[in-house]
Amino acid sequence: MAPQRPRPYGDGLGHGADSVLGKTRLILEAFGVDDTELPLSALSRRTGIPKATVHRLAQELLDWGMLERSASGYRLGMRAFELGSRVSRLRVLRDVLRPHMERLRTLTRETVHLAVLDGLEVLFVEKIADGPRVAPPSRIAGRRLPLHCTATGKVLLAFSPPDVLDEVLARPLERRTPSTVVIPSLIREQIRKVRETGHAMESEETAIGYCSTAVPLFGSSGLVLGAVAVTAPTFRATTARYVAALTAVSRRLAAADNIN
Repeated sequence: MAPQRPRPYGDGLGHGADSVLGKTRLILEAFGVDDTELPLSALSRRTGIPKATVHRLAQELLDWGMLERSASGYRLGMRAFELGSRVSRLRVLRDVLRPHMERLRTLTRETVHLAVLDGLEVLFVEKIADGPRVAPPSRIAGRRLPLHCTATGKVLLAFSPPDVLDEVLARPLERRTPSTVVIPSLIREQIRKVRETGHAMESEETAIGYCSTAVPLFGSSGLVLGAVAVTAPTFRATTARYVAALTAVSRRLAAADNIN
């Protein structure tokens, strides 16, 4: 994964960036999924907050347990993990989908991902990989990727309110590989087809050598809750089989009455 770029001060927070809570949020969100620890200088650079202020707020976060000291700076604390595990919607979705994902993994012998929409990104909340075979270059829960170049993201864009797609396409689109589609009109056409077919595919748009197939997950209320995907090396992918297996999971979830 490319190194995390410095974040413009207050990006996404509006006037709230000037509040203590806003600065605290920036500090906590400075940790990427691959960051086990960050020095004070990196926290300041990524948040745009002066070192003295970061140091002062970090002391309070240490007392709270949201941060812990490490050899070279800070790492996220157990309190952050504890609070995250209390997010009931994600926990319920993950618990309900886990058996289905296990069956998908057994059937396809490929990696299965569960993802949700978080802001203007895909947030992966569960991953089940088939150990002995070549695994795709992804990590477990907590990884974020762009919506426009992932199969799960395309599904979430297709079945979310139209303004979500408009907002994504109004921003610069990251080209992660030479195959990543970054032309808004082409992405709109892709999303239109996803709505028609009920599934999305991407081939080497996120990572060279891998492709993914995804379907939406609807609750009993009819609202999209997330997306589930099968990811495989392109040389052995059998997309039609993945679509059939994934669609069966989506239908079973929509028919259930234990998740909304």
